[in-house]
Amino acid sequence: MKSHTKYLWFELPRRRGLVRITDEVEAFVRESGLAEGMVLVSAMHITAAVFVNDDEPGLHADIEEWVQRLAPGPSADDRTPGPDYRHHRSGEDNGDAHLKNLLVGHQVILPVTKGKLDLGPWQQVFYYEFDGRRRKRVVLKAIGE
Repeated sequence: MKSHTKYLWFELPRRRGLVRITDEVEAFVRESGLAEGMVLVSAMHITAAVFVNDDEPGLHADIEEWVQRLAPGPSADDRTPGPDYRHHRSGEDNGDAHLKNLLVGHQVILPVTKGKLDLGPWQQVFYYEFDGRRRKRVVLKAIGE
């Protein structure tokens, strides 16, 4: 069994944002030399998420509205403030970002088959930032043969 690790770094200029990272994950799988196995894609911050879904702008807007409805927070550009969560009493202003992480999830495990990322026809990998404007990372870990 072999393994390979790499980190992707992000620094989004706004509080929230969605980044398609499928190409980076596919390049990592090629770089790993793995023929059969799995790749873990995991946000290393509790205010960001990783998920697999369709790369369609209407769906992206629906997801943004959904997370805002379930865990209200400031607008992505910070023009409209969000509710005052108890977490804010610690000096932070990102209580909603922690809750959004719980809704979307911080990692996915993806299959590698015949040296390639084995996704369905519409599946793409995304990094979703909920508390941007600072440097964050995602770990990629390939394990297999």
